[in-house]
Amino acid sequence: MKKTLLGWFAARGWKPFAFQREVWAAVQNGESGLLHATTGSGKTFAVWLAALQAFAPQRAEKASSAAPPLTVLWLTPMRALAADTVRALQEPLQALEAAYPGAAAWTVGARTGDTASSERSAQARRLPSVLVTTPESLSVLLSRADAKEVLSSVKMVVVDEWHELLGNKRGVQVQLALARLKMWAPTLPTACGSLHLAGRRSPEASLLSPVQSCSSSFGAASNSPEGAAAPAVWQSQSRGPGSTGKLTAPRVTQTGLVIWGMSATLGNLQEAMHTLLGRHGGTLVQGRVPKKLVIDSLLPATTDRFPWGGHLGLSMLPQVIAEIARSSTTLVFTNTRSQSEIWYQALLQAKPEWAGLIALHHGSLDRGVREWVELGLKSGSLRAVVCTSSLDLGVDFLPVERVLQIGSPKGVARLLQRAGRSGHAPGRPSRITLVPTHSIEMVEGSAARAAIAAGHIEARVSPEQPLDVLVQHLVTVALGGGFIPEALYWEVRGTAAYAELSIETWNWCLAFVRQGGPSLAAYPDYQRTVPDEEGIWRVPDTRLARRHRMNIGTIVSDASMTVQYLGGARIGSVEENFAARLKPGDCFLFGGRLLEMVRIREMTAWVRRATSKRHAVPRWNGGRMPLSTTLADAVVQQLAMADEGRYETPELKRVRPLLEIQQQWSALPTPQTLLAEVLKTREGWHLFLYPFAGRHVHLGLASLIAWRVAQHAPRTFSIAVNDYGFELLCAQAVDWPTLLPQVLQVGHDAQAQDAMTHGDVEEGRRAALLHEVLQSLNASELAQRRFREIARVSGLIFQGYPGENRSNKQLQASSSLFWEVFRKYDPANKLLLQAEQELLAQELDIGRLRASLARMNTQRLVLKELPRPTPFAFPLMVERFREQLSNESVADRIARIVQQLEKAAGPAPGVASTPSQDAAQVRETLVFGQEGAAGASKSSTGKRPSRRKPSRPLPPL
Repeated sequence: MKKTLLGWFAARGWKPFAFQREVWAAVQNGESGLLHATTGSGKTFAVWLAALQAFAPQRAEKASSAAPPLTVLWLTPMRALAADTVRALQEPLQALEAAYPGAAAWTVGARTGDTASSERSAQARRLPSVLVTTPESLSVLLSRADAKEVLSSVKMVVVDEWHELLGNKRGVQVQLALARLKMWAPTLPTACGSLHLAGRRSPEASLLSPVQSCSSSFGAASNSPEGAAAPAVWQSQSRGPGSTGKLTAPRVTQTGLVIWGMSATLGNLQEAMHTLLGRHGGTLVQGRVPKKLVIDSLLPATTDRFPWGGHLGLSMLPQVIAEIARSSTTLVFTNTRSQSEIWYQALLQAKPEWAGLIALHHGSLDRGVREWVELGLKSGSLRAVVCTSSLDLGVDFLPVERVLQIGSPKGVARLLQRAGRSGHAPGRPSRITLVPTHSIEMVEGSAARAAIAAGHIEARVSPEQPLDVLVQHLVTVALGGGFIPEALYWEVRGTAAYAELSIETWNWCLAFVRQGGPSLAAYPDYQRTVPDEEGIWRVPDTRLARRHRMNIGTIVSDASMTVQYLGGARIGSVEENFAARLKPGDCFLFGGRLLEMVRIREMTAWVRRATSKRHAVPRWNGGRMPLSTTLADAVVQQLAMADEGRYETPELKRVRPLLEIQQQWSALPTPQTLLAEVLKTREGWHLFLYPFAGRHVHLGLASLIAWRVAQHAPRTFSIAVNDYGFELLCAQAVDWPTLLPQVLQVGHDAQAQDAMTHGDVEEGRRAALLHEVLQSLNASELAQRRFREIARVSGLIFQGYPGENRSNKQLQASSSLFWEVFRKYDPANKLLLQAEQELLAQELDIGRLRASLARMNTQRLVLKELPRPTPFAFPLMVERFREQLSNESVADRIARIVQQLEKAAGPAPGVASTPSQDAAQVRETLVFGQEGAAGASKSSTGKRPSRRKPSRPLPPL
């Protein structure tokens, strides 16, 4: 077998790398682990050929006429990767079939949301030997009544692009599924008790309390590959007929299931492997394959010294066109779908002869369109594709030799991932070119290159105990043959996400799936899982079973509307809140086409082609990604070099005029200093602070500092944030030189001070900070928004059967009703607490906020009083202009202020002066700084912009 595979390698001119041989040997020995290697270095064949050598039939006489049962599960995070993965896996099977007729008669298939119903029906009768699927489709398989029968034959699970799943709820879903598969795999027993149930279990016998523990505590490292032992004996709080009331812990075993993850962009490899395997240990293989990576920047001819978000607009378009023309095939990445629409249309308008040679790809386009684009990339028939993260992951496009990144990549890992789309083969160089949309983004290009050279990549961490995912899993397992709570508890505790799950929380989850908690006990729809007379928990109603299977998964997005031609083809989908704002006759840009809205009916927007030049651009929520800690730290290091007069990279040399003005008028931030600027204008007193912690953290910091200041005297603040810092504006005088050092410390009200006096000092400070952060925000409203997602995942809200259209407004109303009912009648409901925890962890990034505050308190505060805005302060002012009322348009105001600032700065030494943009030119760029907007940009329609209400400031306290 091995000789045949090596011959197949050699026939293609390949020679196995050392890391591939290492994986082959590890799998042959039954080891599980994580493979981390650069994109395009051969990770797929390393793991796949290992599976063939270890598990494929070795001799023809052992083969039967039927294909072997399901043996290998291959998990991929995206449906788009499934078909490409199936093609890659089938290649060596043909060579093995020729060498061993009938012995390697494995069948390979895919099961995703895109799988045809006929193929699903065939899979219901018999699954292929190798199944490529997604986490959601695997959970659906686990909900089959015969799940154990069809999945217990699995010997190996491969999780592709593990970094993409690790840090979110989909990764938790994978952890739970792997724990279930490990329970069904052949095991090797160890000595620490065994699961024993004497007699029948009563339905109530699952309410447990701890009595004693085994010699090694649960979750600690041990010599056993499965981690440490579990508590040995539990006692029932209430005893039913036939129950002994005692239960010994499940035997700690070494599973026969082999699990491997693959990734190219992880910074915390050991933690990532532990999370995947559910235990310490495992085999970490790092593929150090020499591969040339080129990271450079397209630099504008001149540098605007007073920039704002997106101010470069399409000014870089001629250079982008020139770079595309020099390469055979280019991927042009943008960070948002709306930006991809704008750039694609601009390319077509500038080069109409490229029609049919360039294409657009993002997740809202119809599946058929996306597949056509992907085939065009594979065949090399497309010159360029403008795309989003929909093409980030492992699809193999060999013809792509160049990647352009429009705007900041926001993180080192994302930059590496996108760079790997070019030169996607061993020995071929990868090249990514950054195209700045903002002058300061040029510094990010230099910083990213330095971070990669130093090996600094962002870490990904699993969410801790998301109970909405757990209660969904409980119903899934109840459908898949049922469960005994005691045994399932230890199975769930075997995952990294739930290693610290308490018995009290477990019992709450059981009560929730049994009757929806105390407030929903009277409603049959929430009695989703109940114990039968044998004590096995099952789903009692086929209607509830069908509803659950239709809504399995953790991907939650806002309701969307289908976009379809009148009497013609489906184009894709846009979010409901955008489509609802359009009236018949309004035009918008979508899928590279200018469309006119005809009517909206039954969640479908019927359109026709339009010729009007006035249009809106659809916007999708979640567009703004924060700058990662790793990249932000690298940016500050670059600024420190500039502060020392070391302009050593092309990017720093080009942005030097801006940085020198910043240095002359104020200062440059460094790792040792915290820069603060204060300014008095006719609007009031401004504070500009530059922690370089990303926009999410800056929103929390700005609100927190404003709240702390208000504890000294009632004041109202307006807030603006970006990735580099934030602005606080107050109409009343604020003595920032005196107050700022104070408000960087914790403890500004009686409750916070009281929290600091209890228990450990560090824990007290953490509790006080948490209290102050929640007080500084409209936490209830923000948490309610998070609860909408939790309600959907946990099964409280039924999103509808296929073809049933439920609007976003209906779903939001349902979640709001549950929110109010729980707060009033079930305040201890743990899903309410989860909403608050997710708000802090995800939207405010409380861990990073806490670390940023700690770092700020160790830095030397440099406070500068300004006569005018600096190059770093001006972008923050523009962010606020976009939200506030003004007697003049935002564009007019920006153009006027820039002209005044340029006059004050004088000509840049050695640089030819360029005229400032007028209001019309400014207006054209404003759409590029509104990535996170939920609606259309009215300034691009040609209509007079409507006056918007200002964002609500913090109330006086």
